[in-house]
Amino acid sequence: MRIIAGESRGRALKSVPKEMMVKPISARIKKSVFDILRPRLGGARVLDLYAGTGAVGIEALSRGAASAFFVDADKRCIAVIEENLKRLNLAAKGRACYGDILHDLSWIAYRAGMSDFDLIYMGPPYRTEANKMLAYSTATLARVAEANLLAPGGWALLQRYKKEKVEIPTGYEKFREERYGDTGVEFIRRAAPPA
Repeated sequence: MRIIAGESRGRALKSVPKEMMVKPISARIKKSVFDILRPRLGGARVLDLYAGTGAVGIEALSRGAASAFFVDADKRCIAVIEENLKRLNLAAKGRACYGDILHDLSWIAYRAGMSDFDLIYMGPPYRTEANKMLAYSTATLARVAEANLLAPGGWALLQRYKKEKVEIPTGYEKFREERYGDTGVEFIRRAAPPA
């Protein structure tokens, strides 16, 4: 897996061991999503949930984001993210933290030193090792909303299995969706207050 564009363009990222059931974002999806995000990345504060190798947050840093905070529930992923940040000389802009994403996320504001992220990327796992479908998207989005992590005007992107039904929390709205085979990416923002 490589960085597509920006100051680290073409540099390889270390991957996690194959037995870890981490499905990194495909190059096709990453390119398409970042083509859409391009005008929003300069100076952005990014939160990468279910970060895996850190590919999304590191791509954002390479393209001009000011900072990225990575969260994953596997300490081996955190070690890989930290190594990738060091290898690409981005450690001063990125921080990785072990944490349970499906429960209260208010701790992120404290650990990250900020509560308003301009871009939040969520890529929860789709399936278990036994190939049973997981449905973490609605719960993850609800935790993000409860912790009030999205800045006014910010975007939250949710990568999910296309057949998974997602409920958008009150006060938020889906304004765009992209499909890539069996994967969907939903673009979500705070809803405008009623007139």
